[in-house]
Amino acid sequence: MTEPLSRARWWRLTPILFITYSFAYLDRVNYSFAAAGGIQQDLAISPSMASLIGAIFFLGYFAFQIPGAIYAERRSPKTIIFFCLVAWGILSALTGVVSNVHGLLAVRFLLGAVEAAVFPALIIFVSRWFARGERSLANSFITLSTPVTVIWMSVLSGYLVDAHGWRWMFIIEGLPASLWGIAWWFLVQDQPSQARWLKAGEGQAVEDTIAAEQGAIAPVKNYADAFRSLTVIRLAVLYFFWGLSLFGFILWLPSILKEAGSANIVQTGWLSAFPYVITAVLMPVVSRWSDRVSDRRKAVWPCLAISGAAFLTLYAVNGSGFWISYGLLCLAGIGPIVALAPFFAIPADILPRNVAGGASALINSLGALGGFVGSYLVGWFNGLTQNPASSFLLMGTSLMIAVVLLLLPQRPSISRAAA
Repeated sequence: MTEPLSRARWWRLTPILFITYSFAYLDRVNYSFAAAGGIQQDLAISPSMASLIGAIFFLGYFAFQIPGAIYAERRSPKTIIFFCLVAWGILSALTGVVSNVHGLLAVRFLLGAVEAAVFPALIIFVSRWFARGERSLANSFITLSTPVTVIWMSVLSGYLVDAHGWRWMFIIEGLPASLWGIAWWFLVQDQPSQARWLKAGEGQAVEDTIAAEQGAIAPVKNYADAFRSLTVIRLAVLYFFWGLSLFGFILWLPSILKEAGSANIVQTGWLSAFPYVITAVLMPVVSRWSDRVSDRRKAVWPCLAISGAAFLTLYAVNGSGFWISYGLLCLAGIGPIVALAPFFAIPADILPRNVAGGASALINSLGALGGFVGSYLVGWFNGLTQNPASSFLLMGTSLMIAVVLLLLPQRPSISRAAA
């Protein structure tokens, strides 16, 4: 790279990436506040059915992940994200008007289905606009929206449920995503060379740099070869266990906190927000460091290991006092989110563009399947035992399995693994 690439990409695109995925996480996890705020009693939902409703989002997310990524990779990430934004805003708002369990199941499944393509499409979008040495930091503006959104969403949702009930919370928090979809359509372009807001030649310079990097990556003919790669398979299985813990924590944290102490729903919102404040501070630091080192695993495995150890310690000291448990719970929730950006820079680092997005989708879809299993089991264990200890053991063990899989020796060449 003879000259620095345009800085305008950062201030123009990263806020858009951040806002777009913020809406995704808002509509994904505000169900946790409905669960803590009375939806189960209002719709006569049993504890086992509540676990299924919380988890079924991830089943839809798993089923439509790869088809959405293939469309984004072969055609247009801009287009598919536009349609997904509009659809999931409408579906999230509809959650507030359902009158029975079957309607809630259907809406939650469809919400997962329309959101499925968004994350891999955003990763594909970043791979077209940012070079290898920038990619983890650029990805962090997508994943940074996770903790930041949960911070303000936790507080806002607590107040909305308290003041207006869970139905209005879904409606008020859902419809803005559809409006943002319209803004997205006019604000972004699929390729740097299409952007009129870049100076002459800047867009082409970005594309030339990325093309040169692609030339240094061993070719992989098609998705079948990429999906047979032992490296991709290992990353996908690893992310299944990671997702099991990550989404089990995110979806059920408010309920765990509300049942562990005497906090009302507003106080639960504030308590739920704190671990995400720390996460939001650490994520750009870890992502920036990841771009500077040659092995992104060095940025990922310590985050997962510390969090896994915190969950296992929670299991061991369960019942020792609210604030000790709360401190460990905060520590446990930080690592799996902080490590997302460097982890999802790996596929674009090791695979050519024609298959990297699909491989990211395969990995993310296994994480969604893990999210389904984790959300269901954590909710089921908590409802069955009226105690979160078993779910802490489950989440801690899952993260430790992910660490072991990540630290296994790497194959020397992705092309040999895929060929």
